[in-house]
Amino acid sequence: MRKNNQIKFSIIALIVFFISQLTGLGISRAEELPTPCPEPRFTKQAPSEYYSLKNPLDSTIKNLKKGKLLYQIKAKPMACKHCHSINGNGKGPLAKGIDPPPRNFTCEETINGVPDGQLFWIIKNGSPETEMFAYKRLTNNEIWQIILYIRELAQK
Repeated sequence: MRKNNQIKFSIIALIVFFISQLTGLGISRAEELPTPCPEPRFTKQAPSEYYSLKNPLDSTIKNLKKGKLLYQIKAKPMACKHCHSINGNGKGPLAKGIDPPPRNFTCEETINGVPDGQLFWIIKNGSPETEMFAYKRLTNNEIWQIILYIRELAQK
């Protein structure tokens, strides 16, 4: 049942995204609104074997570029930017009406408080009771590269 909801959400998200791109609606106004920082969240903790994982990849230019490309374009079933926004503030073109809203990656206090393993678990498996779906098609290295890029967004 959850998989069907994810497919429906992905289809709706793509339709809304294309309409917003054609009309120019929804993006600039959403980007202007302030986002709370630190951001209160109540995502379940990942299993202990994941929670304590540290990112095995170095924050090199190559890994950051790959993480950025995945975040902005190549991640499947849908690039992260569509909900989290191109700059990571959680106000992407598909974020309107999502409750809880997508995570704000630009808030250093919030992101630095989330361990690598927790981020890995959420990206890989989704987050129950949110619209964050699982990215099962990504390799472990791709997920770690996205995490490097997400952490970089909090530093800007």
